[in-house]
Amino acid sequence: MEEKAPYSLWQISTYFLHLGTTGFGGPVALVEYMRRDLVEIKQWISEEEFKQGLALAQLAPGPLAAQLAIYLGFVHYRYWGATLAGIAFVIPSFIMVVLLGMAYQAFGGLPWMQAIFYGVGAAVIGIIFLSSYKLTTKTIGSISLASFRKDVWLWLFFLVGALITYITQKEGILLFIGIGIFYMLLKAPPKGLNKQSNSFLLATFFSFEYDSNILWKMALFFFKAGAFVFGSGLAIVPFLQSGVVQENHWLTEQQFLDAVAVAMITPGPIVVTVGFIGYLVAGFPGAVVAALATFLPCYLFTILPAHHFKKIANNVSIKAFVDGITSVVVGALFGAVLVIAQRTLSDLIGVGIASCSLLVLIYFKKLKEPYILLAAAVLGLFLKLIIQI
Repeated sequence: MEEKAPYSLWQISTYFLHLGTTGFGGPVALVEYMRRDLVEIKQWISEEEFKQGLALAQLAPGPLAAQLAIYLGFVHYRYWGATLAGIAFVIPSFIMVVLLGMAYQAFGGLPWMQAIFYGVGAAVIGIIFLSSYKLTTKTIGSISLASFRKDVWLWLFFLVGALITYITQKEGILLFIGIGIFYMLLKAPPKGLNKQSNSFLLATFFSFEYDSNILWKMALFFFKAGAFVFGSGLAIVPFLQSGVVQENHWLTEQQFLDAVAVAMITPGPIVVTVGFIGYLVAGFPGAVVAALATFLPCYLFTILPAHHFKKIANNVSIKAFVDGITSVVVGALFGAVLVIAQRTLSDLIGVGIASCSLLVLIYFKKLKEPYILLAAAVLGLFLKLIIQI
């Protein structure tokens, strides 16, 4: 018999609507917000359920934060909860990027947006660095010698995930699965283990050209983007750049960079940049098609295994598997933070803005992130458009 949920379907839906409207900082920050709000403050989701959702979200292709939102909606309200949580989380930022796409086409460029992004992008680094630190201490343990000795393997997996993500600048699903299996065999090998083993099967998608209908062609491309990209939303950027700019020539390089900037300065999942791209290519229908096609695989790959994943998650061997994957996932997210910082902070002023945002969050804990981003946006406009640094 299912335990009665301590919240209503309306409450979980409105929570994700609020998070999608105000949640800045990308996948690392959004994951931490969900853990802080739903596990610690509201206590709607248990720590174990959150860890299971994080592991499943990393294993399945698609944007990490959106998948985790869908899974957390599924925990007590199954398919209705997953569907409403996913829609509520994505729709605010989708509306924002479509409106920005309209402004982009109307004014023929975004010099003011680039100025804003200069300040906001730097401040975001400070926000996601602190979020990554909190997520690490909550999922693995405190940064202490005692914690290192107690969970030496988990910390080793964390470092492996961070280093490989930083060096390769992408996240490897085979690495995550391999470490999960290794830790399971090390800590709690399944009883009656034999030569037969289970494996994750991914559908193979073939590319077809359809010259008669741009929307159909877009749907196929963005569906593949959502189905083949693992990890944080940033992982989808190289795939989109190759297809949108180089292969299909839908956008110029500068337009694509502007689309990524728009995604970074709006709340919600970074992957919602596909809505901006779709709008520039084919107007509002293009935005809708791009967003639906990208998030559909994410939704399906989360809800289809979620029911069985939850049932077997209390198995000792599965718990060890989840712990191993979670540690390397958190390490990979930390590595992604370093990659973002390396790409975003191009000068000492940017480093200074990032450092200030980090210190403000540490010493003024009640100050909300949007206020810091607003101050950074004003500073970016002042530096780039007024004094023209």
